[in-house]
Amino acid sequence: MFPLLHILSNRTPLGFLQLKHEPLRMLVSIAGILFADTLMFMQLGIMASLYDANTMLHKKVNADIVIVSKQAQQLINMSTFPRRRVLQARDVDGVEQAKSCYLSFSGWRNPDSKEKTFMLIVGFDPSDNSFDLPELNKQLEKIKLPDKYIFDRGTRGNYKTTISAIENGKEISTEIERRTIKLSGLCELGASFATDGALFTSDQNFLRLFPRRSAGQVSIGLIRVKPGYDVDAVAKSLRARLADDVRVFSKAEFAGFEKNYIDSTSHISVVFGAGTFIGFIVGIVLVYQVLSTDVNDHLAEYATFKAMGYSNRYLYGVLLEEIAILATIGFIPSVAVAMGLYYIIQVAGTLPVTMTIDRLMLIFVLTIAMCAASAFIASRKLRSADPAEIF
Repeated sequence: MFPLLHILSNRTPLGFLQLKHEPLRMLVSIAGILFADTLMFMQLGIMASLYDANTMLHKKVNADIVIVSKQAQQLINMSTFPRRRVLQARDVDGVEQAKSCYLSFSGWRNPDSKEKTFMLIVGFDPSDNSFDLPELNKQLEKIKLPDKYIFDRGTRGNYKTTISAIENGKEISTEIERRTIKLSGLCELGASFATDGALFTSDQNFLRLFPRRSAGQVSIGLIRVKPGYDVDAVAKSLRARLADDVRVFSKAEFAGFEKNYIDSTSHISVVFGAGTFIGFIVGIVLVYQVLSTDVNDHLAEYATFKAMGYSNRYLYGVLLEEIAILATIGFIPSVAVAMGLYYIIQVAGTLPVTMTIDRLMLIFVLTIAMCAASAFIASRKLRSADPAEIF
């Protein structure tokens, strides 16, 4: 390692000097990398946000194990199963608590704009924290009262007046399913691609809102495991004990269940994966055009190096030095541009598009690979450069 560092420290930075000598060409290369990286950032970011937006409730359930109907497909088509399955789960060794949760979807009118939107209605036992939403859990006493609901401040749309009034201690009356309800508090979950937001209330208020819904038909069962027990082992016991009209998931599997359905029906990963691949190919083409032009312009100099005894490996090193500089300089502004676009999507679309360390590392690796592939293609002329033919 140290001999290599010594060689690099004493090596003339020929690649850097060539880029510096042609600043316009360098800027074109950086712009190409910036465009390609931004395209890949957006494809992967939007794909991740789609999954995250549609699994927010899944990740917020305060449970180790979740029971759903065997007919359930996804959150907006969860189906129902008999509540006795939840009661039976309480008798399984290792189960500390088993609660029922009711879900439904309903259109309502925005109290501010009167526009019709689509909301997720969540009903649960307010005597316990069924969701990992601290703001909601502080207000459980409110929803024990008839027709009181907690409003999701992350709902898509303009609710500034409604949110401001609730923050100031006022209740907002509105109508849903031909029943007048009161928005008495706020929490934050966020919109998804299927719904604009959520309303949380007690199981009793839920059944008042949907009188045709039987209390014995629940949407999901929330199971907590006793300390010291293995979640997977308890889940296995539940699968053996409960009838085959339900499926038992760990919390992580519950979110994966939603993701798998989205992917199998809309092929989101294929669509956005193809977009990422296109961005990668575009980057290779753009960088190759610049490097190829650079090699052609300096072919005589490269041939001179060969005549002086320098190997192809040394000349490849010059190209690799160039692409390392271009990849690094081009990647940094692409991160800034992508984060700006992510913010715009968050504000305009109320979608959880955020930058992650894993995505940063992945795009940086793809950038290096993209530039390396361009350099490899451009180096073909170096390999064929013959000093005798040029001179």
